Amino acid sequence: MDELLGRHVPYSAEAEQAVIGSMLIDPRCVSEVVDKLKASDFYIQVNREIYETIFMMFSYSQTIDPVTVLDQMRIRGVFRDNSQEYLLELMQVTPTAANVLKYAEIVRDRALLRNLAAVAEDIQNMVYEGTGEANAMLEAAEKKIYALRQGRIVGGLMHISTVLQNVYDQISQAAVSDNKIPGLPTGLTDLDETILGLNRGELILIASRPGMGKTSIALNIALNVAKITGKTVAVFSLEMAREQLATRLLAGESLVDSQKLLTGRLSQEEWRRIGAAATILSSTDIRVDDNPSLTVADMSAQCRRIENLGLVVIDYLQMIQSAGNGKGYSNESRTQAVSEMSRMLKIMAKELNVPVLCLSQLSRANESRQNKRPVLSDLRESGAIEQDADIVIGLYRDGYYNTETENPNLAEAIVLKNRHGRICTIELMWLPEYTTYANIEKRHTDEDY
Repeated sequence: MDELLGRHVPYSAEAEQAVIGSMLIDPRCVSEVVDKLKASDFYIQVNREIYETIFMMFSYSQTIDPVTVLDQMRIRGVFRDNSQEYLLELMQVTPTAANVLKYAEIVRDRALLRNLAAVAEDIQNMVYEGTGEANAMLEAAEKKIYALRQGRIVGGLMHISTVLQNVYDQISQAAVSDNKIPGLPTGLTDLDETILGLNRGELILIASRPGMGKTSIALNIALNVAKITGKTVAVFSLEMAREQLATRLLAGESLVDSQKLLTGRLSQEEWRRIGAAATILSSTDIRVDDNPSLTVADMSAQCRRIENLGLVVIDYLQMIQSAGNGKGYSNESRTQAVSEMSRMLKIMAKELNVPVLCLSQLSRANESRQNKRPVLSDLRESGAIEQDADIVIGLYRDGYYNTETENPNLAEAIVLKNRHGRICTIELMWLPEYTTYANIEKRHTDEDY
């Protein structure tokens, strides 16, 4: 079709050949190339097949040279009658392996142009077919462009060998990393060990009754991620104003009583601590939107424009649809609406490839039980929420219900669902004066040393 219209498909046969020739001449440059190119970036099929073979061999630490590559091509069923001559030709036409990254850049640039043309055609077809409203089409178009910017393709079947290569890369990165967990650290040690941190593409739900401190623990996590990783944390507060959230962060970081902070009656030492905390908070990249009428599409659109996004925090799930539509709902339709929102949040996490931490209200069902600890069925308008979420954490404090309890500030983070492993209860310390959660200090005996 392109040829009939007089259009030329963007690709560079010379650059593709030079990349593969360089890897055959000097296998030391393979590690540099595999970080820059995917097999799908090659337009010419034979080049794509050779690159896939070298990529697989590199992933499994196999020796790479013309002889071993040819042997693997036979095993993989991509060997052709002229494969040996073609590999020799690639090595001969490659000027030098020293410029391999420049060759790879040309291949990647042409691949991006081809993908951009394909996306543009998809968008044009979508508009002319007239399926859906303009806003829905705009959202779909933004998703496709964002996926290109992130170096991904929306949809399409992928061979298991490519998926396994991605998994192998992730395991290899985890093996050499200094981090004990693969995900972003929450700052709550026992919780991190249980859920393995906040992982990309996951929807993490923290649920509790009002006043239990779910906003506080979310802010703790947001601040820790921002400080430790240096990544941008987007916080969407549908209930509290920006200033209220900032005040909570300031109280927790400075360890100054939040009520004293609001009155301004502070000692000189407390002013000093607030100043130091404000400096630390200002050095992080936490961004807050307190528009109560935000939809999931609005939040997703804002996040797509953030270059170094690490985490999205939403406070809270049940506010999204009601604020967005401004309608009253029957119980049945309300459940359906919230279920739809939870599904959209899971899609958002996968699209942005970052963890999405969402807060949720619990129903009053636990109030009528003797044991008031939350269970999955307590999720308000639960519907599909418990299915969509990868991790569900319920917060509980005995002091919330029983003022005469021995330790009113002892809190429990009950892992109700965990795709990574076990279900358990983690003890935390609630510090009400600072509106923050902290790790329980472990007591050591002489036998521990």
